[in-house]
Order: sequence, then C-alpha cells, then structure tokens
Amino acid sequence: MSDMPKPPKTFRAYIERYPHLGEAWDRIRQAEGDGPLDARTVRLIKLGVAMGALREGAVHAGVRKAVALGIPREEIEQVVALIAGTLGMPASVACFSWVRDVLDGE
Repeated sequence: MSDMPKPPKTFRAYIERYPHLGEAWDRIRQAEGDGPLDARTVRLIKLGVAMGALREGAVHAGVRKAVALGIPREEIEQVVALIAGTLGMPASVACFSWVRDVLDGE
C-alpha cells in the first residue's frame, strides 16, 4: 500500500506535534489487516463508514485511497447509492458531492 496518497499537510503537522497519537493511529491502522477481508473490501467499507458518520474529510481521503487502489468510479459511487436508504437523500447527496470533489478534481 505504498502507493497510497500522502496524508494532508495538517494531519502530518498534527502527528508531528503529538507523536504518541501518531503511534496509536499506526497501531489502529495495522489492526485493519487482522481479518479475512482484502484491501479493496476494507477500503469500500471504510468509505461507507466515513459517509455514515458524515465526515467530509474522511470521505475525501477514502475516495483518494480507493482510487489509489484502482477501484473504479462506478464502485465508489455505488457506495453512495448504498447509504441512501439508511442515511436519507440529503446526507447521500452531500456524500455524493464529497465523492465528486475528489473524482472530478477538487
């Protein structure tokens, strides 16, 4: 996963300021691999979770990481369609706009 995009500048500065939090974050990320799901499935699930939590920055990051894994636009957009029944139209439209921010070049 070395092809993953670099974290945003502000995130890097935060981790530099709080290195113990950075170490904890690294351990959390390592635990993602402790199961049978492949990286592609994990990435799409995490994207859906970010959408469900209505975390714009996490959706942006999730889309960037999905693209880096070679996940096509249609699959990323399907995640938006999947959340509509649970989150409703306003939230799913917001998530769709966040996905498009990245896919259409912020």
